[in-house]
Amino acid sequence: MTSLAHPQLASMTQGGRLAVLLPGIGLCLVVTGAAYALEAGERVLAGKAWLEALVLAILIGTAVRSLWTPGDRWHEGIAFSAKYLLEVAVVLLGASVSAATILAAGLPLLTGIAGVVASAILLSFGIGRLLGLPTRMALLVACGNSICGNSAIAAVAPVIGADSDDVAASIAFTAVLGVVVVLGLPLLGIALGMSGLAFGALAGLTVYAVPQVIAAASPLGTTAVQMGTLVKLVRVLMLGPVCLVFSLLAPRLTPQVVPEGEFVAGAPAPARMDLAHLVPWFIIGFLTLVACRSLGLVPTIAIAPISRVATLLTVISMAALGLGVDVRTVAKAGGRVTAAVILSLLGLGAISLTLLAALHIA
Repeated sequence: MTSLAHPQLASMTQGGRLAVLLPGIGLCLVVTGAAYALEAGERVLAGKAWLEALVLAILIGTAVRSLWTPGDRWHEGIAFSAKYLLEVAVVLLGASVSAATILAAGLPLLTGIAGVVASAILLSFGIGRLLGLPTRMALLVACGNSICGNSAIAAVAPVIGADSDDVAASIAFTAVLGVVVVLGLPLLGIALGMSGLAFGALAGLTVYAVPQVIAAASPLGTTAVQMGTLVKLVRVLMLGPVCLVFSLLAPRLTPQVVPEGEFVAGAPAPARMDLAHLVPWFIIGFLTLVACRSLGLVPTIAIAPISRVATLLTVISMAALGLGVDVRTVAKAGGRVTAAVILSLLGLGAISLTLLAALHIA
């Protein structure tokens, strides 16, 4: 991903920074508006949105970039939208998760969810590497499949130093598979004769986004929707610990030789780095909001608006990521990424069914 930390911006006044950022941010907003308009059109024509604005934003952004390469005046605002707006969105997601909600699932299931996420990440990463994916791409695919799809990919990307091409490729193929899962998973649940409780848990463990979980679980009733949403929220909460672990491991992903006295991203971390350097600020913010929600410091009436703002910021950041994509790079990685996503998803499904059987949830 492009970094905004360069001397020209650092030396500007606040007004100067805003002037530099506005063109790129404005372009991202135009793409975002188009994505929401297409989503609304889907709802009118088909009765539901098969592709959400988040997915459409990155597809539209990529299409725009394929037809036109933004000049220098657009770069800073696009990079700002891709990085900082997304980090703010991750923080705001914490308002949707409370300790009471998490504990309601029961300790065995909670522990099992954590085990599923950890096992799926390791399995998916191994599959990706066996298929020849670069380390960072394999990690993005693993996190997207194992935690919460596009949001996990986008949140983990800045932690491990992934570039926009890797992020866009991972999201594009994960998004397509997400739609397939939403359509196909209910058929599997019916074929296996699963109860609403069991199918809801399976949907929460395997489907990427919360709205997709609700859509997938709906055919099997209200109990399936409630269980699926609860399990999914707990799974989303794993994003914090996973990002923390990756922030500790990221310097070891691609060791570099660094001149004495210097430090660059991706190089081994100095021994005296403190927690503020090791843990991204947005993960601390996310966990802080979870704590505030658990203590009742977040008004109930504010939760829905906060969630909508988080979604909007995420869609804007996805538009920015699309605008930074070289489609030729995405196409080149397509076959391997698709295979990695499909095999990882099948592995996640097998792990999830094993957990449900072990907990006698049927």
